[in-house]
Amino acid sequence: MKIAHQIKVKVFSYEKNNEDEKLVLDKFLQLFPFNLKDEKIELKNTNALGLNENKITIFEVALTKEKHTNLFLNNLIKNLDEEQKKLILSQLESRLDGNLDFFLRFDKNEYLKNKKLKLTDSGNCFHIEISVAAFPKKREIALGIVKEIFG
Repeated sequence: MKIAHQIKVKVFSYEKNNEDEKLVLDKFLQLFPFNLKDEKIELKNTNALGLNENKITIFEVALTKEKHTNLFLNNLIKNLDEEQKKLILSQLESRLDGNLDFFLRFDKNEYLKNKKLKLTDSGNCFHIEISVAAFPKKREIALGIVKEIFG
């Protein structure tokens, strides 16, 4: 069953915070239960300048094949503890937008240090955007799909 049309995963690495860019990239790649290169999935690597000319590196992956989106979601669920799943379920309404995109942010420092996925509202995080495959395209149907995923 098709659960998502697309999943975008993104993380920012900040030079000003003395972050180890290689560590951030390694942990980012661990979110995927398959090798991106082997699966011919592009890893976008963009450089930007932040405030005070601070270097920012943005790592981004977009998954579009059903095989990849399903494997990614299964791996994500496997790595969430019950508390985080319950929190996601309690925040369903606010995490789903009008286009039926479901947004999750996981604390970057918690994941880098402890490999623990912990929801956060801060910007220093791993961003995950799930474009829910709801047929027909209705909010109630999308909410049901997301409940099924994390329930």
